[in-house]
Amino acid sequence: MTLHIKTPLVASRPLSVIAGCSVWLKLEALQPSGSFKLRGIGHACETYLAQGARRFISSSGGNAGLAVAYAGRLLKVPVTVVIPETTTARAKELLCLENAEVVVHGASWQEANDFAQSLLGAEDAFIHPFDDPLLWHGHASLIDEVASCGLKPNAIVLSVGGGGLLSGVVEGLHRNGWNNVPAIAVETAGAESFHEAVTAGHPVELARISSIATSLGAKRVCEKAVWWSKEHPIRSVVVSDQSALSASERFLADHRLLVEPACGASLALAYEKSPELEGLDTILIVVCGGATATLDQIRAWARQ
Repeated sequence: MTLHIKTPLVASRPLSVIAGCSVWLKLEALQPSGSFKLRGIGHACETYLAQGARRFISSSGGNAGLAVAYAGRLLKVPVTVVIPETTTARAKELLCLENAEVVVHGASWQEANDFAQSLLGAEDAFIHPFDDPLLWHGHASLIDEVASCGLKPNAIVLSVGGGGLLSGVVEGLHRNGWNNVPAIAVETAGAESFHEAVTAGHPVELARISSIATSLGAKRVCEKAVWWSKEHPIRSVVVSDQSALSASERFLADHRLLVEPACGASLALAYEKSPELEGLDTILIVVCGGATATLDQIRAWARQ
């Protein structure tokens, strides 16, 4: 029994017609915590609990924090989530709904993260949002499920923030013998730390995050994601905030699912018939989700 659920794998008629190829969707937005994060974070929480952890500490006001809070509630382990001052009221509300202790500290995730680390006691486990092999191993289960359905796409399209999902998906591709299936890694302009790292050949820290897709807002991707870029066919693509927002709203109309712009970034490749999809017969888009997004917020960003 896992904390995450096996999510639907569905063919998208609207996206297939627009993109001119067969588009399949892995609906991670339907995970109980609202995003794919629960796969890896649930696995990490269960592992750390078995090793004796008596409290989980996280530093995320977004999908990672929500996944830790959900896992802690189900495992009956107290959870403390440190969030920066910029975290939305909606995110705080959802964290409290999962019975997490919420501590507000600092102007950025980095400051919140440093403070969270300072709280760690002997029986506490720190659950990193994206940089932990346990997370990657858990996220890889997404590909296991696709393989078990008998679908082998020509490419996997996914969004990249800190690189945890990318590292897990490529791990999953390799453990299923799909070493030749490329990953198309999508970011928004202003949060393209993976693109900069691939260009430089090593992790690069962005001076700041200027994209509204804050879930992609890791100033520096994990080393593992950059390592995989040298070991596996991965194409890095950057789209605009406007493309990501438009895709999120169109996806709501087409599939009745609201996802955040960080997820819309990947969907934008199909909606805009990206050249990256040319020559591909079948693609899989990881609909990674986003529990804190609201339609009003997406429309307000679009007006800006």
